[in-house]
Amino acid sequence: MDLTLWHNPRCSKSRQALALLEDGGHAPSVRLYLTNPPSEDEIRAVLDKLGIEPRALMRTGEKIYRDLELKDADDPALVCAMATHPILIERPVLLTGDRAVIGRPPEQVLTLV
Repeated sequence: MDLTLWHNPRCSKSRQALALLEDGGHAPSVRLYLTNPPSEDEIRAVLDKLGIEPRALMRTGEKIYRDLELKDADDPALVCAMATHPILIERPVLLTGDRAVIGRPPEQVLTLV
Protein backbone atom coordinates (compact mmCIF):
# COMPACT_ATOMS: atom_id res chain seq x y z
CA MET A 1 0.00 0.00 0.00
CA ASP A 2 1.40 3.38 -1.06
CA LEU A 3 1.00 5.84 1.82
CA THR A 4 2.03 9.49 2.04
CA LEU A 5 1.90 11.45 5.29
CA TRP A 6 1.83 15.24 5.26
CA HIS A 7 3.88 15.61 8.41
CA ASN A 8 5.15 18.30 10.75
CA PRO A 9 7.77 16.78 13.06
CA ARG A 10 7.25 19.61 15.57
CA CYS A 11 3.61 18.59 16.07
CA SER A 12 2.96 15.92 18.71
CA LYS A 13 -0.17 14.64 16.93
CA SER A 14 1.74 14.29 13.69
CA ARG A 15 4.56 12.43 15.44
CA GLN A 16 2.01 10.16 17.15
CA ALA A 17 0.32 9.35 13.84
CA LEU A 18 3.66 8.48 12.22
CA ALA A 19 4.59 6.28 15.18
CA LEU A 20 1.24 4.45 14.98
CA LEU A 21 1.79 3.74 11.30
CA GLU A 22 5.37 2.58 11.80
CA ASP A 23 4.39 0.45 14.82
CA GLY A 24 1.81 -1.21 12.57
CA GLY A 25 4.48 -2.13 10.04
CA HIS A 26 3.70 0.68 7.58
CA ALA A 27 6.40 2.90 6.11
CA PRO A 28 4.70 5.95 4.64
CA SER A 29 6.49 8.44 2.47
CA VAL A 30 6.81 11.50 4.65
CA ARG A 31 6.20 14.89 3.10
CA LEU A 32 7.38 17.75 5.26
CA TYR A 33 4.65 19.97 3.93
CA LEU A 34 5.93 23.12 5.65
CA THR A 35 9.17 23.01 3.65
CA ASN A 36 7.64 21.29 0.60
CA PRO A 37 4.18 22.87 0.44
CA PRO A 38 1.45 21.36 -1.70
CA SER A 39 0.20 23.29 -4.69
CA GLU A 40 -3.35 24.54 -4.97
CA ASP A 41 -4.13 21.60 -7.28
CA GLU A 42 -2.74 19.13 -4.74
CA ILE A 43 -4.79 20.72 -1.96
CA ARG A 44 -7.96 20.54 -4.07
CA ALA A 45 -7.23 16.86 -4.81
CA VAL A 46 -6.80 16.13 -1.10
CA LEU A 47 -10.03 17.97 -0.32
CA ASP A 48 -11.79 15.75 -2.87
CA LYS A 49 -10.30 12.63 -1.29
CA LEU A 50 -11.34 13.82 2.16
CA GLY A 51 -14.79 14.88 0.96
CA ILE A 52 -14.59 18.17 2.88
CA GLU A 53 -14.65 21.90 2.26
CA PRO A 54 -11.39 23.87 2.46
CA ARG A 55 -12.07 25.42 5.86
CA ALA A 56 -12.33 21.93 7.40
CA LEU A 57 -8.68 21.33 6.42
CA MET A 58 -7.54 24.59 7.99
CA ARG A 59 -6.01 25.46 11.32
CA THR A 60 -8.32 28.40 11.98
CA GLY A 61 -6.63 29.18 15.29
CA GLU A 62 -3.37 30.18 13.62
CA LYS A 63 -2.42 33.87 13.83
CA ILE A 64 -1.92 34.02 10.05
CA TYR A 65 -5.57 32.97 9.61
CA ARG A 66 -6.66 36.06 11.52
CA ASP A 67 -4.00 38.30 9.93
CA LEU A 68 -5.19 37.34 6.44
CA GLU A 69 -8.83 37.87 7.52
CA LEU A 70 -9.87 34.47 6.18
CA LYS A 71 -12.99 34.14 8.33
CA ASP A 72 -15.26 35.22 5.45
CA ALA A 73 -13.03 34.15 2.56
CA ASP A 74 -14.40 31.97 -0.24
CA ASP A 75 -13.10 28.49 -1.01
CA PRO A 76 -10.63 29.51 -3.76
CA ALA A 77 -9.08 32.09 -1.41
CA LEU A 78 -8.78 29.48 1.35
CA VAL A 79 -7.05 27.00 -0.96
CA CYS A 80 -4.67 29.74 -2.14
CA ALA A 81 -3.94 30.70 1.47
CA MET A 82 -3.09 27.08 2.38
CA ALA A 83 -0.75 26.77 -0.61
CA THR A 84 0.94 30.05 0.24
CA HIS A 85 0.98 29.53 4.02
CA PRO A 86 1.09 25.76 4.62
CA ILE A 87 1.07 26.29 8.40
CA LEU A 88 -2.69 26.74 7.85
CA ILE A 89 -3.09 23.07 6.82
CA GLU A 90 -4.34 20.76 9.54
CA ARG A 91 -1.94 17.95 10.29
CA PRO A 92 -1.24 15.20 9.83
CA VAL A 93 -2.93 14.11 6.61
CA LEU A 94 -2.50 10.53 5.38
CA LEU A 95 -3.04 9.84 1.67
CA THR A 96 -3.40 6.62 -0.25
CA GLY A 97 -4.90 6.12 -3.69
CA ASP A 98 -8.21 7.95 -3.87
CA ARG A 99 -8.61 8.20 -0.09
CA ALA A 100 -7.26 10.46 2.64
CA VAL A 101 -7.79 11.10 6.32
CA ILE A 102 -6.84 13.83 8.76
CA GLY A 103 -5.05 12.32 11.75
CA ARG A 104 -7.10 14.06 14.43
CA PRO A 105 -7.00 12.14 16.66
CA PRO A 106 -3.80 10.41 15.50
CA GLU A 107 -5.50 6.98 15.59
CA GLN A 108 -7.66 8.15 12.69
CA VAL A 109 -4.79 7.36 10.30
CA LEU A 110 -5.25 3.68 11.05
CA THR A 111 -8.61 3.73 9.23
CA LEU A 112 -6.74 3.81 5.90
CA VAL A 113 -4.39 0.90 6.54
